[in-house]
Amino acid sequence: MRPARLTVVTAAAVVAALTAVTGCSEKSDASGDGTIKVAASDSACEVSAKEFPAGKVTIEVENKGSKVTELYVLFPDDRIVTERENIGPGTKATITAELKAGDYEIACKPGMKGDGIRQQVKATGTGTALKRSPEADAAVAAYRKYVQEQADGTIPKAQAFADAVKAGDVEAAKKAYAPSRIGWERTEPVAESFGDIDPKVDVREDGLEPGQEWTGWHKLEKSLFAENKIDDADKKLADTLMADLAVWQKKVGQAEITPTSMANGAKELLDEVATGKVTGEEERYSHTDLVDFKANVEGAQKAYELLKPVTSKTDPALTAELDKQFAAMNTLLDKYRADKTSYEFTSYDKVGEAERKELSDGVSALGEPLSMLAAAVAK
Repeated sequence: MRPARLTVVTAAAVVAALTAVTGCSEKSDASGDGTIKVAASDSACEVSAKEFPAGKVTIEVENKGSKVTELYVLFPDDRIVTERENIGPGTKATITAELKAGDYEIACKPGMKGDGIRQQVKATGTGTALKRSPEADAAVAAYRKYVQEQADGTIPKAQAFADAVKAGDVEAAKKAYAPSRIGWERTEPVAESFGDIDPKVDVREDGLEPGQEWTGWHKLEKSLFAENKIDDADKKLADTLMADLAVWQKKVGQAEITPTSMANGAKELLDEVATGKVTGEEERYSHTDLVDFKANVEGAQKAYELLKPVTSKTDPALTAELDKQFAAMNTLLDKYRADKTSYEFTSYDKVGEAERKELSDGVSALGEPLSMLAAAVAK
Protein backbone atom coordinates (compact mmCIF):
# COMPACT_ATOMS: atom_id res chain seq x y z
CA MET A 1 0.00 0.00 0.00
CA ARG A 2 1.07 3.53 -0.70
CA PRO A 3 -0.31 6.91 0.19
CA ALA A 4 -2.94 8.29 -2.16
CA ARG A 5 -1.88 8.39 -5.79
CA LEU A 6 -0.92 11.49 -7.66
CA THR A 7 -3.56 13.66 -9.32
CA VAL A 8 -3.29 15.73 -12.50
CA VAL A 9 -1.99 19.27 -12.09
CA THR A 10 -1.56 22.08 -14.56
CA ALA A 11 1.39 20.89 -16.58
CA ALA A 12 2.08 24.14 -18.38
CA ALA A 13 2.77 25.94 -15.13
CA VAL A 14 5.07 23.18 -13.97
CA VAL A 15 7.00 23.18 -17.24
CA ALA A 16 7.43 26.95 -17.15
CA ALA A 17 8.65 26.89 -13.59
CA LEU A 18 11.05 24.03 -14.12
CA THR A 19 12.39 25.51 -17.34
CA ALA A 20 13.33 28.58 -15.35
CA VAL A 21 14.97 26.43 -12.67
CA THR A 22 16.92 24.19 -15.01
CA GLY A 23 17.73 26.68 -17.69
CA CYS A 24 16.77 24.00 -20.25
CA SER A 25 14.58 24.50 -23.27
CA GLU A 26 11.71 22.12 -23.96
CA LYS A 27 13.84 20.38 -26.58
CA SER A 28 16.90 19.85 -24.45
CA ASP A 29 18.77 16.61 -25.05
CA ALA A 30 19.49 13.62 -22.92
CA SER A 31 23.04 13.02 -21.73
CA GLY A 32 25.62 11.69 -24.14
CA ASP A 33 24.93 8.07 -23.18
CA GLY A 34 21.19 8.48 -23.79
CA THR A 35 20.28 8.57 -20.11
CA ILE A 36 17.71 11.09 -18.90
CA LYS A 37 19.01 12.58 -15.68
CA VAL A 38 16.59 13.80 -13.02
CA ALA A 39 17.84 15.96 -10.15
CA ALA A 40 15.23 15.74 -7.41
CA SER A 41 15.20 18.02 -4.38
CA ASP A 42 12.66 19.16 -1.80
CA SER A 43 11.47 21.92 -4.14
CA ALA A 44 12.49 20.98 -7.70
CA CYS A 45 12.51 18.16 -10.24
CA GLU A 46 15.11 19.05 -12.86
CA VAL A 47 14.95 16.94 -16.02
CA SER A 48 17.84 16.91 -18.50
CA ALA A 49 15.67 16.11 -21.52
CA LYS A 50 12.09 17.06 -22.31
CA GLU A 51 12.16 15.25 -25.66
CA PHE A 52 13.82 11.90 -26.31
CA PRO A 53 13.47 8.95 -28.72
CA ALA A 54 10.72 6.42 -28.05
CA GLY A 55 11.73 2.89 -27.11
CA LYS A 56 14.11 1.97 -24.34
CA VAL A 57 14.43 4.89 -21.93
CA THR A 58 16.84 4.96 -19.00
CA ILE A 59 16.16 7.46 -16.23
CA GLU A 60 18.75 8.18 -13.58
CA VAL A 61 17.37 10.09 -10.61
CA GLU A 62 19.48 11.63 -7.87
CA ASN A 63 17.83 12.83 -4.70
CA LYS A 64 19.62 16.03 -3.71
CA GLY A 65 17.01 16.96 -1.12
CA SER A 66 16.56 16.22 2.56
CA LYS A 67 13.40 14.11 2.19
CA VAL A 68 12.81 10.60 0.87
CA THR A 69 11.35 10.95 -2.61
CA GLU A 70 9.61 8.95 -5.33
CA LEU A 71 9.82 9.23 -9.11
CA TYR A 72 6.95 8.55 -11.51
CA VAL A 73 6.58 8.39 -15.27
CA LEU A 74 2.91 9.06 -16.02
CA PHE A 75 0.59 8.90 -18.98
CA PRO A 76 -1.43 12.09 -19.65
CA ASP A 77 -4.47 10.51 -17.95
CA ASP A 78 -2.38 9.93 -14.81
CA ARG A 79 -1.93 6.19 -15.23
CA ILE A 80 1.50 5.10 -14.08
CA VAL A 81 4.00 3.87 -16.67
CA THR A 82 6.67 3.14 -14.09
CA GLU A 83 7.81 4.39 -10.73
CA ARG A 84 10.51 4.06 -8.13
CA GLU A 85 9.82 4.90 -4.51
CA ASN A 86 11.86 5.18 -1.33
CA ILE A 87 14.78 7.10 -2.90
CA GLY A 88 16.63 8.39 0.15
CA PRO A 89 18.44 11.73 0.46
CA GLY A 90 21.82 11.62 -1.24
CA THR A 91 21.05 8.40 -3.13
CA LYS A 92 20.48 7.55 -6.77
CA ALA A 93 18.19 5.14 -8.61
CA THR A 94 18.11 4.01 -12.23
CA ILE A 95 14.88 3.06 -13.98
CA THR A 96 14.57 1.40 -17.39
CA ALA A 97 11.24 1.62 -19.20
CA GLU A 98 9.69 1.16 -22.63
CA LEU A 99 7.89 4.25 -23.90
CA LYS A 100 5.90 4.56 -27.10
CA ALA A 101 5.88 7.92 -28.88
CA GLY A 102 3.65 10.38 -27.07
CA ASP A 103 3.32 12.78 -24.17
CA TYR A 104 4.22 11.87 -20.59
CA GLU A 105 4.96 13.51 -17.28
CA ILE A 106 7.94 12.87 -15.03
CA ALA A 107 7.05 13.59 -11.42
CA CYS A 108 9.20 13.80 -8.30
CA LYS A 109 7.37 13.42 -5.00
CA PRO A 110 9.49 14.70 -2.09
CA GLY A 111 8.25 13.37 1.23
CA MET A 112 6.07 10.90 -0.72
CA LYS A 113 3.06 13.18 -0.19
CA GLY A 114 0.91 15.39 -2.38
CA ASP A 115 0.80 15.79 -6.14
CA GLY A 116 4.53 15.93 -6.68
CA ILE A 117 6.62 18.29 -8.80
CA ARG A 118 5.98 17.54 -12.47
CA GLN A 119 7.67 17.99 -15.80
CA GLN A 120 6.02 17.44 -19.17
CA VAL A 121 8.13 15.33 -21.52
CA LYS A 122 7.68 13.78 -24.95
CA ALA A 123 8.87 10.55 -26.52
CA THR A 124 9.32 11.01 -30.25
CA GLY A 125 9.73 8.68 -33.21
CA THR A 126 7.72 5.94 -34.84
CA GLY A 127 5.63 5.22 -31.79
CA THR A 128 6.82 1.65 -31.39
CA ALA A 129 8.51 0.31 -28.29
CA LEU A 130 11.41 -2.10 -28.24
CA LYS A 131 11.47 -5.04 -30.61
CA ARG A 132 10.72 -8.02 -28.40
CA SER A 133 11.82 -11.59 -28.50
CA PRO A 134 9.22 -14.40 -28.56
CA GLU A 135 10.19 -15.14 -24.96
CA ALA A 136 9.40 -11.56 -23.93
CA ASP A 137 6.05 -11.62 -25.71
CA ALA A 138 5.20 -14.91 -24.01
CA ALA A 139 6.12 -13.43 -20.62
CA VAL A 140 3.79 -10.47 -21.12
CA ALA A 141 0.91 -12.70 -22.21
CA ALA A 142 1.39 -15.03 -19.25
CA TYR A 143 1.67 -12.18 -16.79
CA ARG A 144 -1.48 -10.55 -18.15
CA LYS A 145 -3.28 -13.82 -17.52
CA TYR A 146 -1.79 -14.04 -14.03
CA VAL A 147 -2.91 -10.59 -12.89
CA GLN A 148 -6.42 -11.23 -14.18
CA GLU A 149 -6.53 -14.54 -12.31
CA GLN A 150 -5.43 -12.80 -9.13
CA ALA A 151 -8.15 -10.18 -9.48
CA ASP A 152 -10.79 -12.79 -10.27
CA GLY A 153 -9.69 -14.90 -7.32
CA THR A 154 -9.74 -11.94 -4.94
CA ILE A 155 -13.42 -11.15 -5.47
CA PRO A 156 -14.92 -14.21 -3.71
CA LYS A 157 -12.45 -13.92 -0.82
CA ALA A 158 -13.20 -10.22 -0.44
CA GLN A 159 -16.91 -10.97 -0.65
CA ALA A 160 -16.58 -13.44 2.24
CA PHE A 161 -14.87 -10.69 4.22
CA ALA A 162 -17.53 -8.13 3.30
CA ASP A 163 -20.34 -10.55 4.13
CA ALA A 164 -18.89 -11.15 7.59
CA VAL A 165 -18.65 -7.39 8.18
CA LYS A 166 -22.23 -6.85 7.02
CA ALA A 167 -23.41 -9.66 9.30
CA GLY A 168 -21.72 -7.94 12.24
CA ASP A 169 -19.56 -11.01 12.89
CA VAL A 170 -16.31 -9.51 14.17
CA GLU A 171 -14.42 -12.79 14.56
CA ALA A 172 -15.39 -14.12 11.13
CA ALA A 173 -14.42 -10.80 9.56
CA LYS A 174 -11.04 -10.85 11.31
CA LYS A 175 -10.37 -14.35 9.99
CA ALA A 176 -11.35 -13.38 6.43
CA TYR A 177 -9.44 -10.10 6.37
CA ALA A 178 -5.88 -11.20 5.46
CA PRO A 179 -6.90 -13.84 2.85
CA SER A 180 -9.01 -11.23 1.08
CA ARG A 181 -5.91 -9.15 0.36
CA ILE A 182 -3.50 -11.76 -1.04
CA GLY A 183 -4.35 -11.38 -4.75
CA TRP A 184 -4.18 -7.60 -4.47
CA GLU A 185 -0.79 -7.70 -2.77
CA ARG A 186 0.63 -10.06 -5.40
CA THR A 187 -0.22 -7.66 -8.23
CA GLU A 188 -0.34 -4.28 -6.52
CA PRO A 189 1.79 -2.34 -9.04
CA VAL A 190 -0.71 -3.17 -11.81
CA ALA A 191 -3.62 -2.08 -9.63
CA GLU A 192 -1.80 1.11 -8.69
CA SER A 193 -1.06 1.94 -12.32
CA PHE A 194 -4.66 3.10 -12.76
CA GLY A 195 -4.17 5.83 -10.16
CA ASP A 196 -7.64 6.09 -8.67
CA ILE A 197 -8.27 2.58 -7.28
CA ASP A 198 -5.50 2.19 -4.71
CA PRO A 199 -6.48 5.30 -2.69
CA LYS A 200 -10.01 3.92 -2.37
CA VAL A 201 -9.24 0.37 -1.28
CA ASP A 202 -5.76 0.27 0.28
CA VAL A 203 -4.83 3.64 1.76
CA ARG A 204 -3.77 3.90 5.39
CA GLU A 205 -5.06 6.67 7.62
CA ASP A 206 -1.77 8.57 7.54
CA GLY A 207 -1.72 8.39 3.74
CA LEU A 208 -4.95 10.33 3.24
CA GLU A 209 -4.79 13.54 1.25
CA PRO A 210 -6.63 16.64 2.60
CA GLY A 211 -10.37 16.18 2.21
CA GLN A 212 -10.10 12.52 1.21
CA GLU A 213 -12.62 10.15 2.75
CA TRP A 214 -11.07 7.08 4.32
CA THR A 215 -12.43 3.93 2.68
CA GLY A 216 -11.16 0.45 1.98
CA TRP A 217 -9.54 -2.46 3.77
CA HIS A 218 -7.52 -0.54 6.35
CA LYS A 219 -10.49 1.48 7.63
CA LEU A 220 -12.27 -1.80 8.30
CA GLU A 221 -9.07 -3.27 9.74
CA LYS A 222 -9.02 -0.52 12.37
CA SER A 223 -12.65 -1.10 13.32
CA LEU A 224 -12.15 -4.84 13.64
CA PHE A 225 -8.75 -5.17 15.26
CA ALA A 226 -8.25 -1.89 17.14
CA GLU A 227 -11.85 -1.20 18.18
CA ASN A 228 -13.21 -4.75 18.08
CA LYS A 229 -16.51 -3.58 16.63
CA ILE A 230 -18.57 -3.21 13.48
CA ASP A 231 -20.99 -0.31 13.09
CA ASP A 232 -23.45 0.65 10.38
CA ALA A 233 -20.85 2.80 8.62
CA ASP A 234 -18.52 -0.21 8.42
CA LYS A 235 -21.29 -2.31 6.88
CA LYS A 236 -21.81 0.31 4.18
CA LEU A 237 -18.07 0.52 3.70
CA ALA A 238 -17.94 -3.22 3.00
CA ASP A 239 -20.24 -2.69 0.00
CA THR A 240 -18.10 0.23 -1.15
CA LEU A 241 -15.00 -1.94 -0.97
CA MET A 242 -16.61 -4.59 -3.14
CA ALA A 243 -17.75 -2.00 -5.68
CA ASP A 244 -14.23 -0.58 -5.92
CA LEU A 245 -12.67 -4.03 -6.23
CA ALA A 246 -15.11 -4.85 -9.04
CA VAL A 247 -13.78 -1.82 -10.93
CA TRP A 248 -10.23 -3.10 -10.40
CA GLN A 249 -11.21 -6.56 -11.64
CA LYS A 250 -12.66 -5.03 -14.81
CA LYS A 251 -9.73 -2.69 -15.45
CA VAL A 252 -6.94 -5.22 -14.99
CA GLY A 253 -7.38 -6.48 -18.53
CA GLN A 254 -6.76 -2.96 -19.84
CA ALA A 255 -3.44 -2.49 -18.05
CA GLU A 256 -0.39 -1.40 -20.05
CA ILE A 257 2.07 -4.27 -19.54
CA THR A 258 5.56 -4.56 -21.02
CA PRO A 259 8.54 -6.70 -20.06
CA THR A 260 10.17 -3.70 -18.37
CA SER A 261 6.98 -2.78 -16.50
CA MET A 262 6.85 -6.35 -15.21
CA ALA A 263 10.45 -6.07 -14.03
CA ASN A 264 9.94 -2.66 -12.48
CA GLY A 265 6.74 -3.91 -10.84
CA ALA A 266 8.67 -6.74 -9.23
CA LYS A 267 11.06 -4.20 -7.71
CA GLU A 268 8.11 -2.06 -6.58
CA LEU A 269 6.71 -5.04 -4.70
CA LEU A 270 9.99 -5.39 -2.81
CA ASP A 271 9.88 -1.65 -2.10
CA GLU A 272 6.39 -2.19 -0.68
CA VAL A 273 7.84 -4.80 1.67
CA ALA A 274 10.69 -2.54 2.72
CA THR A 275 8.57 0.53 3.40
CA GLY A 276 5.45 -1.04 4.87
CA LYS A 277 5.64 -4.69 5.81
CA VAL A 278 9.04 -4.96 7.50
CA THR A 279 8.25 -1.85 9.55
CA GLY A 280 4.84 -3.16 10.63
CA GLU A 281 3.13 -0.03 9.32
CA GLU A 282 0.94 -1.70 6.70
CA GLU A 283 -1.12 -3.92 8.98
CA ARG A 284 -0.67 -1.92 12.16
CA TYR A 285 -3.93 -3.16 13.74
CA SER A 286 -4.22 -6.76 12.50
CA HIS A 287 -0.45 -7.49 12.52
CA THR A 288 -0.93 -9.67 9.42
CA ASP A 289 2.08 -8.04 7.74
CA LEU A 290 3.80 -11.34 6.99
CA VAL A 291 0.82 -12.45 4.88
CA ASP A 292 1.21 -9.33 2.74
CA PHE A 293 4.99 -9.79 2.80
CA LYS A 294 4.71 -13.29 1.37
CA ALA A 295 2.18 -12.19 -1.26
CA ASN A 296 4.44 -9.34 -2.39
CA VAL A 297 7.39 -11.73 -2.73
CA GLU A 298 5.24 -14.22 -4.63
CA GLY A 299 4.11 -11.54 -7.06
CA ALA A 300 7.66 -10.33 -7.62
CA GLN A 301 8.90 -13.88 -8.11
CA LYS A 302 6.12 -14.65 -10.59
CA ALA A 303 7.11 -11.69 -12.76
CA TYR A 304 10.75 -12.70 -12.55
CA GLU A 305 10.09 -16.37 -13.36
CA LEU A 306 8.11 -15.38 -16.45
CA LEU A 307 10.97 -13.11 -17.57
CA LYS A 308 13.66 -15.67 -16.77
CA PRO A 309 13.77 -17.12 -20.34
CA VAL A 310 14.81 -13.62 -21.42
CA THR A 311 17.31 -12.85 -18.66
CA SER A 312 18.93 -16.27 -18.79
CA LYS A 313 20.18 -15.19 -22.22
CA THR A 314 20.88 -11.51 -21.59
CA ASP A 315 22.34 -11.74 -18.08
CA PRO A 316 22.97 -15.27 -16.77
CA ALA A 317 24.84 -14.01 -13.71
CA LEU A 318 21.94 -11.82 -12.63
CA THR A 319 19.54 -14.69 -13.20
CA ALA A 320 21.60 -16.97 -10.96
CA GLU A 321 21.76 -14.33 -8.24
CA LEU A 322 18.00 -13.75 -8.34
CA ASP A 323 17.36 -17.48 -8.12
CA LYS A 324 19.57 -17.58 -5.04
CA GLN A 325 18.02 -14.55 -3.34
CA PHE A 326 14.40 -15.54 -3.97
CA ALA A 327 15.15 -18.97 -2.51
CA ALA A 328 16.77 -17.37 0.55
CA MET A 329 13.85 -14.99 1.04
CA ASN A 330 11.29 -17.77 0.89
CA THR A 331 13.30 -19.91 3.30
CA LEU A 332 13.42 -16.98 5.72
CA LEU A 333 9.65 -16.44 5.52
CA ASP A 334 9.01 -20.14 6.09
CA LYS A 335 10.39 -19.71 9.61
CA TYR A 336 7.23 -17.82 10.49
CA ARG A 337 4.66 -20.43 9.48
CA ALA A 338 4.18 -24.01 10.60
CA ASP A 339 2.78 -25.23 7.30
CA LYS A 340 4.67 -24.11 4.19
CA THR A 341 1.52 -24.41 2.06
CA SER A 342 -0.65 -22.18 4.27
CA TYR A 343 -0.93 -18.45 4.88
CA GLU A 344 -1.06 -18.83 8.65
CA PHE A 345 1.88 -16.62 9.59
CA THR A 346 3.14 -15.44 12.97
CA SER A 347 1.45 -12.24 14.11
CA TYR A 348 3.96 -9.50 13.36
CA ASP A 349 3.73 -7.97 16.84
CA LYS A 350 5.32 -11.22 18.05
CA VAL A 351 8.34 -10.78 15.76
CA GLY A 352 11.28 -9.27 17.63
CA GLU A 353 13.61 -6.51 16.51
CA ALA A 354 16.44 -8.92 15.67
CA GLU A 355 14.12 -11.01 13.50
CA ARG A 356 12.76 -7.88 11.80
CA LYS A 357 16.33 -6.82 11.05
CA GLU A 358 16.98 -10.24 9.51
CA LEU A 359 13.90 -9.88 7.34
CA SER A 360 14.92 -6.37 6.33
CA ASP A 361 18.41 -7.56 5.39
CA GLY A 362 16.85 -10.32 3.27
CA VAL A 363 14.70 -7.80 1.44
CA SER A 364 17.74 -5.62 0.76
CA ALA A 365 19.73 -8.59 -0.53
CA LEU A 366 16.93 -9.45 -2.96
CA GLY A 367 16.08 -5.86 -3.87
CA GLU A 368 19.55 -4.98 -5.12
CA PRO A 369 19.71 -7.53 -7.97
CA LEU A 370 15.99 -7.12 -8.62
CA SER A 371 16.60 -3.43 -9.38
CA MET A 372 18.73 -4.60 -12.34
CA LEU A 373 16.05 -6.82 -13.86
CA ALA A 374 14.47 -4.20 -16.13
CA ALA A 375 17.81 -3.30 -17.71
CA ALA A 376 18.54 -7.00 -18.33
CA VAL A 377 15.13 -7.46 -19.95
CA ALA A 378 15.67 -4.44 -22.21
CA LYS A 379 19.05 -5.61 -23.58
